[in-house]
Amino acid sequence: MQPNNDTTMSEFLLLGFSEGPELQTLIFGLFLSMYLITVFGNLLIILVIASDSHLHTPMYFFLINLSFADICFTSTTVPKMLWNIQTQSQVISYASCVTQMYFFIIFSGLDIYLLAVMAYDRFVAICQPLHYTVIMNPQLCALLVLASWIMSVLHSLLQTSMVLQLSFCTELEIPHFFCELNQMIQLACSDTFLNNVVMYFAAMLLGGAPLAGVLCSYSKIVSCIHRISSAEGKYKAFSTCATHLSVVSLFYCTGLGVYLSSAVTQSSHASAVASVMYTVVTPMLNPFIYSLRNRDIKRSLQ
Repeated sequence: MQPNNDTTMSEFLLLGFSEGPELQTLIFGLFLSMYLITVFGNLLIILVIASDSHLHTPMYFFLINLSFADICFTSTTVPKMLWNIQTQSQVISYASCVTQMYFFIIFSGLDIYLLAVMAYDRFVAICQPLHYTVIMNPQLCALLVLASWIMSVLHSLLQTSMVLQLSFCTELEIPHFFCELNQMIQLACSDTFLNNVVMYFAAMLLGGAPLAGVLCSYSKIVSCIHRISSAEGKYKAFSTCATHLSVVSLFYCTGLGVYLSSAVTQSSHASAVASVMYTVVTPMLNPFIYSLRNRDIKRSLQ
């Protein structure tokens, strides 16, 4: 198939999981259920925090933004997959594919930055409790969220603009259930060396720096908790960050597991199945983790 520079006429095929017709109904029901749980669960968290004045603190302000990002994160991929299953069509236009990739990069990056910001919030709350309200003032909280948005949007604009410079064939098969950046680059007909360099450099810089911040924050938190003499004091200090630590562990473990497994197996189908963990399952579990392990939210729900 010859390359075609007129990529606006191109169509892509999202192969998804490519199971037989007898399993499509099961897959549709499973993903529809997970998507609805994700949307309503995170919406409930947002409404509970917004309606309870006792929860108008920096930690819950960041949690509202995280819940919103999780809703948008899942909504960039799952509805299109459900539509394709329902219509028995795997086609997605070039414009829709690029748009999906653009928003997926934004909200996945926003999740990463918000988790790092929340780790810093827990560090200040535990290690500098007397100065917490002064340091984590409303202006700083708003600035941290705004900076997370700006970095996510700029990163997505960079990656998307570079993909727009690539030439694609007239019809391409994407062995995934959404338009992932790496898959788009691999299927291009033109030279992708610069795209790969920018993609991996951005992954190390924009992904590694927040992770380093999370690890640094928690190393200092552990050190502060270790210096507390009473067991009750240690428990109270740890309980304030246990929920966030659970969410961080779930997000990074599933995300790293996906890319490590895909690198080892070199199977696109296995990578697509593994991607479900951090694109669908993790945003679905976050509301349960926060509602079940957080006494303030449980009290507000009651």
